[in-house]
Order: sequence, then structure tokens, then C-alpha cells
Amino acid sequence: MLSKRVMDIVISMLLLIITSPLMGIAALCIYLEDGGPIFYRQRRYGQGNHCFEVIKLRSMRVNAEADGIARISDAEDQRVTKVGRILRRLRIDELPQLMNVLKGEMSLVGPRPERPELADEIIKRLPEFSYRTSVKAGLTGYAQVMGRYSSDIESKLAFDLYYIQKQTLMLDLLILMKTVMVIFEKHRSE
Repeated sequence: MLSKRVMDIVISMLLLIITSPLMGIAALCIYLEDGGPIFYRQRRYGQGNHCFEVIKLRSMRVNAEADGIARISDAEDQRVTKVGRILRRLRIDELPQLMNVLKGEMSLVGPRPERPELADEIIKRLPEFSYRTSVKAGLTGYAQVMGRYSSDIESKLAFDLYYIQKQTLMLDLLILMKTVMVIFEKHRSE
């Protein structure tokens, strides 16, 4: 849908310009905390199970998964740094993904992209989880504004499948507006 892509480009560029000072401060804080890298790249499934590298501000300690085992993070995850906790609570760590949107790997709105190793495990239990990659992954999505970070996989999947069926430009705009409100609701990030 051309209008969705145009919206993705225009809004992403505006958000990158507006939030660049905030990302700069966050980058400095990350570096000052432990001297490690500022950005973190992670393979995710995109549309059609095409893998791409999502870009985030690093919120965990360096080598958080040195053992090579993929884990879903939770509110009490000891791998998250002090600065990372703040970045995650305010969703600032997600802002570099606007570059993924500009590159066309993601959209502003869609199901959140999942790590291949975790998605493959979920699909064994919930085969319909694979339908999430029939559309572009999103920076935000219906599951994020209707649920919580800690919502179970089944609930998030139901929201994602609803979005895939009903997606329109108007629904995308409503989700984007609701995302702004959700960012400031502390209990939603738990």
C-alpha cells in the first residue's frame, strides 16, 4: 500500500529529527555507564520470514547472551543495565528502529518482529503465529497498545491477527496516537 509507505517515510523522518537530541543523550548515558557499544543489532523475522537486523539502543549488559541461548526479557531481567531500565520504560531504546522503517524493513505499525529462534519455537506450539509475517513488522502494533509487555503470547497473537485482518490507514493512525499515550503509562511497560 503506497499511502502506508509514504506515511512510514514522512513520520519516521520527522520522528528521527525530533528525537535525535534525546537519542544523543541516551547514547552518551549508555557509553558512560559501561563504555560498551551504543547500538545493538538483532536478527528478526520480517515480512515473508525474511530476516533483517533490528537496530536498538543497547539496554542490556555487553554479552548478555554470551551462552548463545535466546531468552525473552522480563521486568526483572538482571541483564538490563540501570540506563537500560529507563530507556526501556520510556521506549527510547526502540527509536533507532525508525532507520529500519526508512529502509523498508519495517513499518511504523504492524506485528512486532520476533527473533527467528523464538518464533520457530512458538510456531511449534501455535502454528498460526506464522501468519504474523504476512505483513511488515512494525515499530508499534495493535498488541502493544491493547496489551502489556508481559501479556502472554496467545493474547498478543490474537491482537496481531485482528490487526492483519482489519488493517487500514485509519487504524494505523489510531494505533500511532494510542502508542504515544501508552509510552507514558508505566504499568504498560511491565
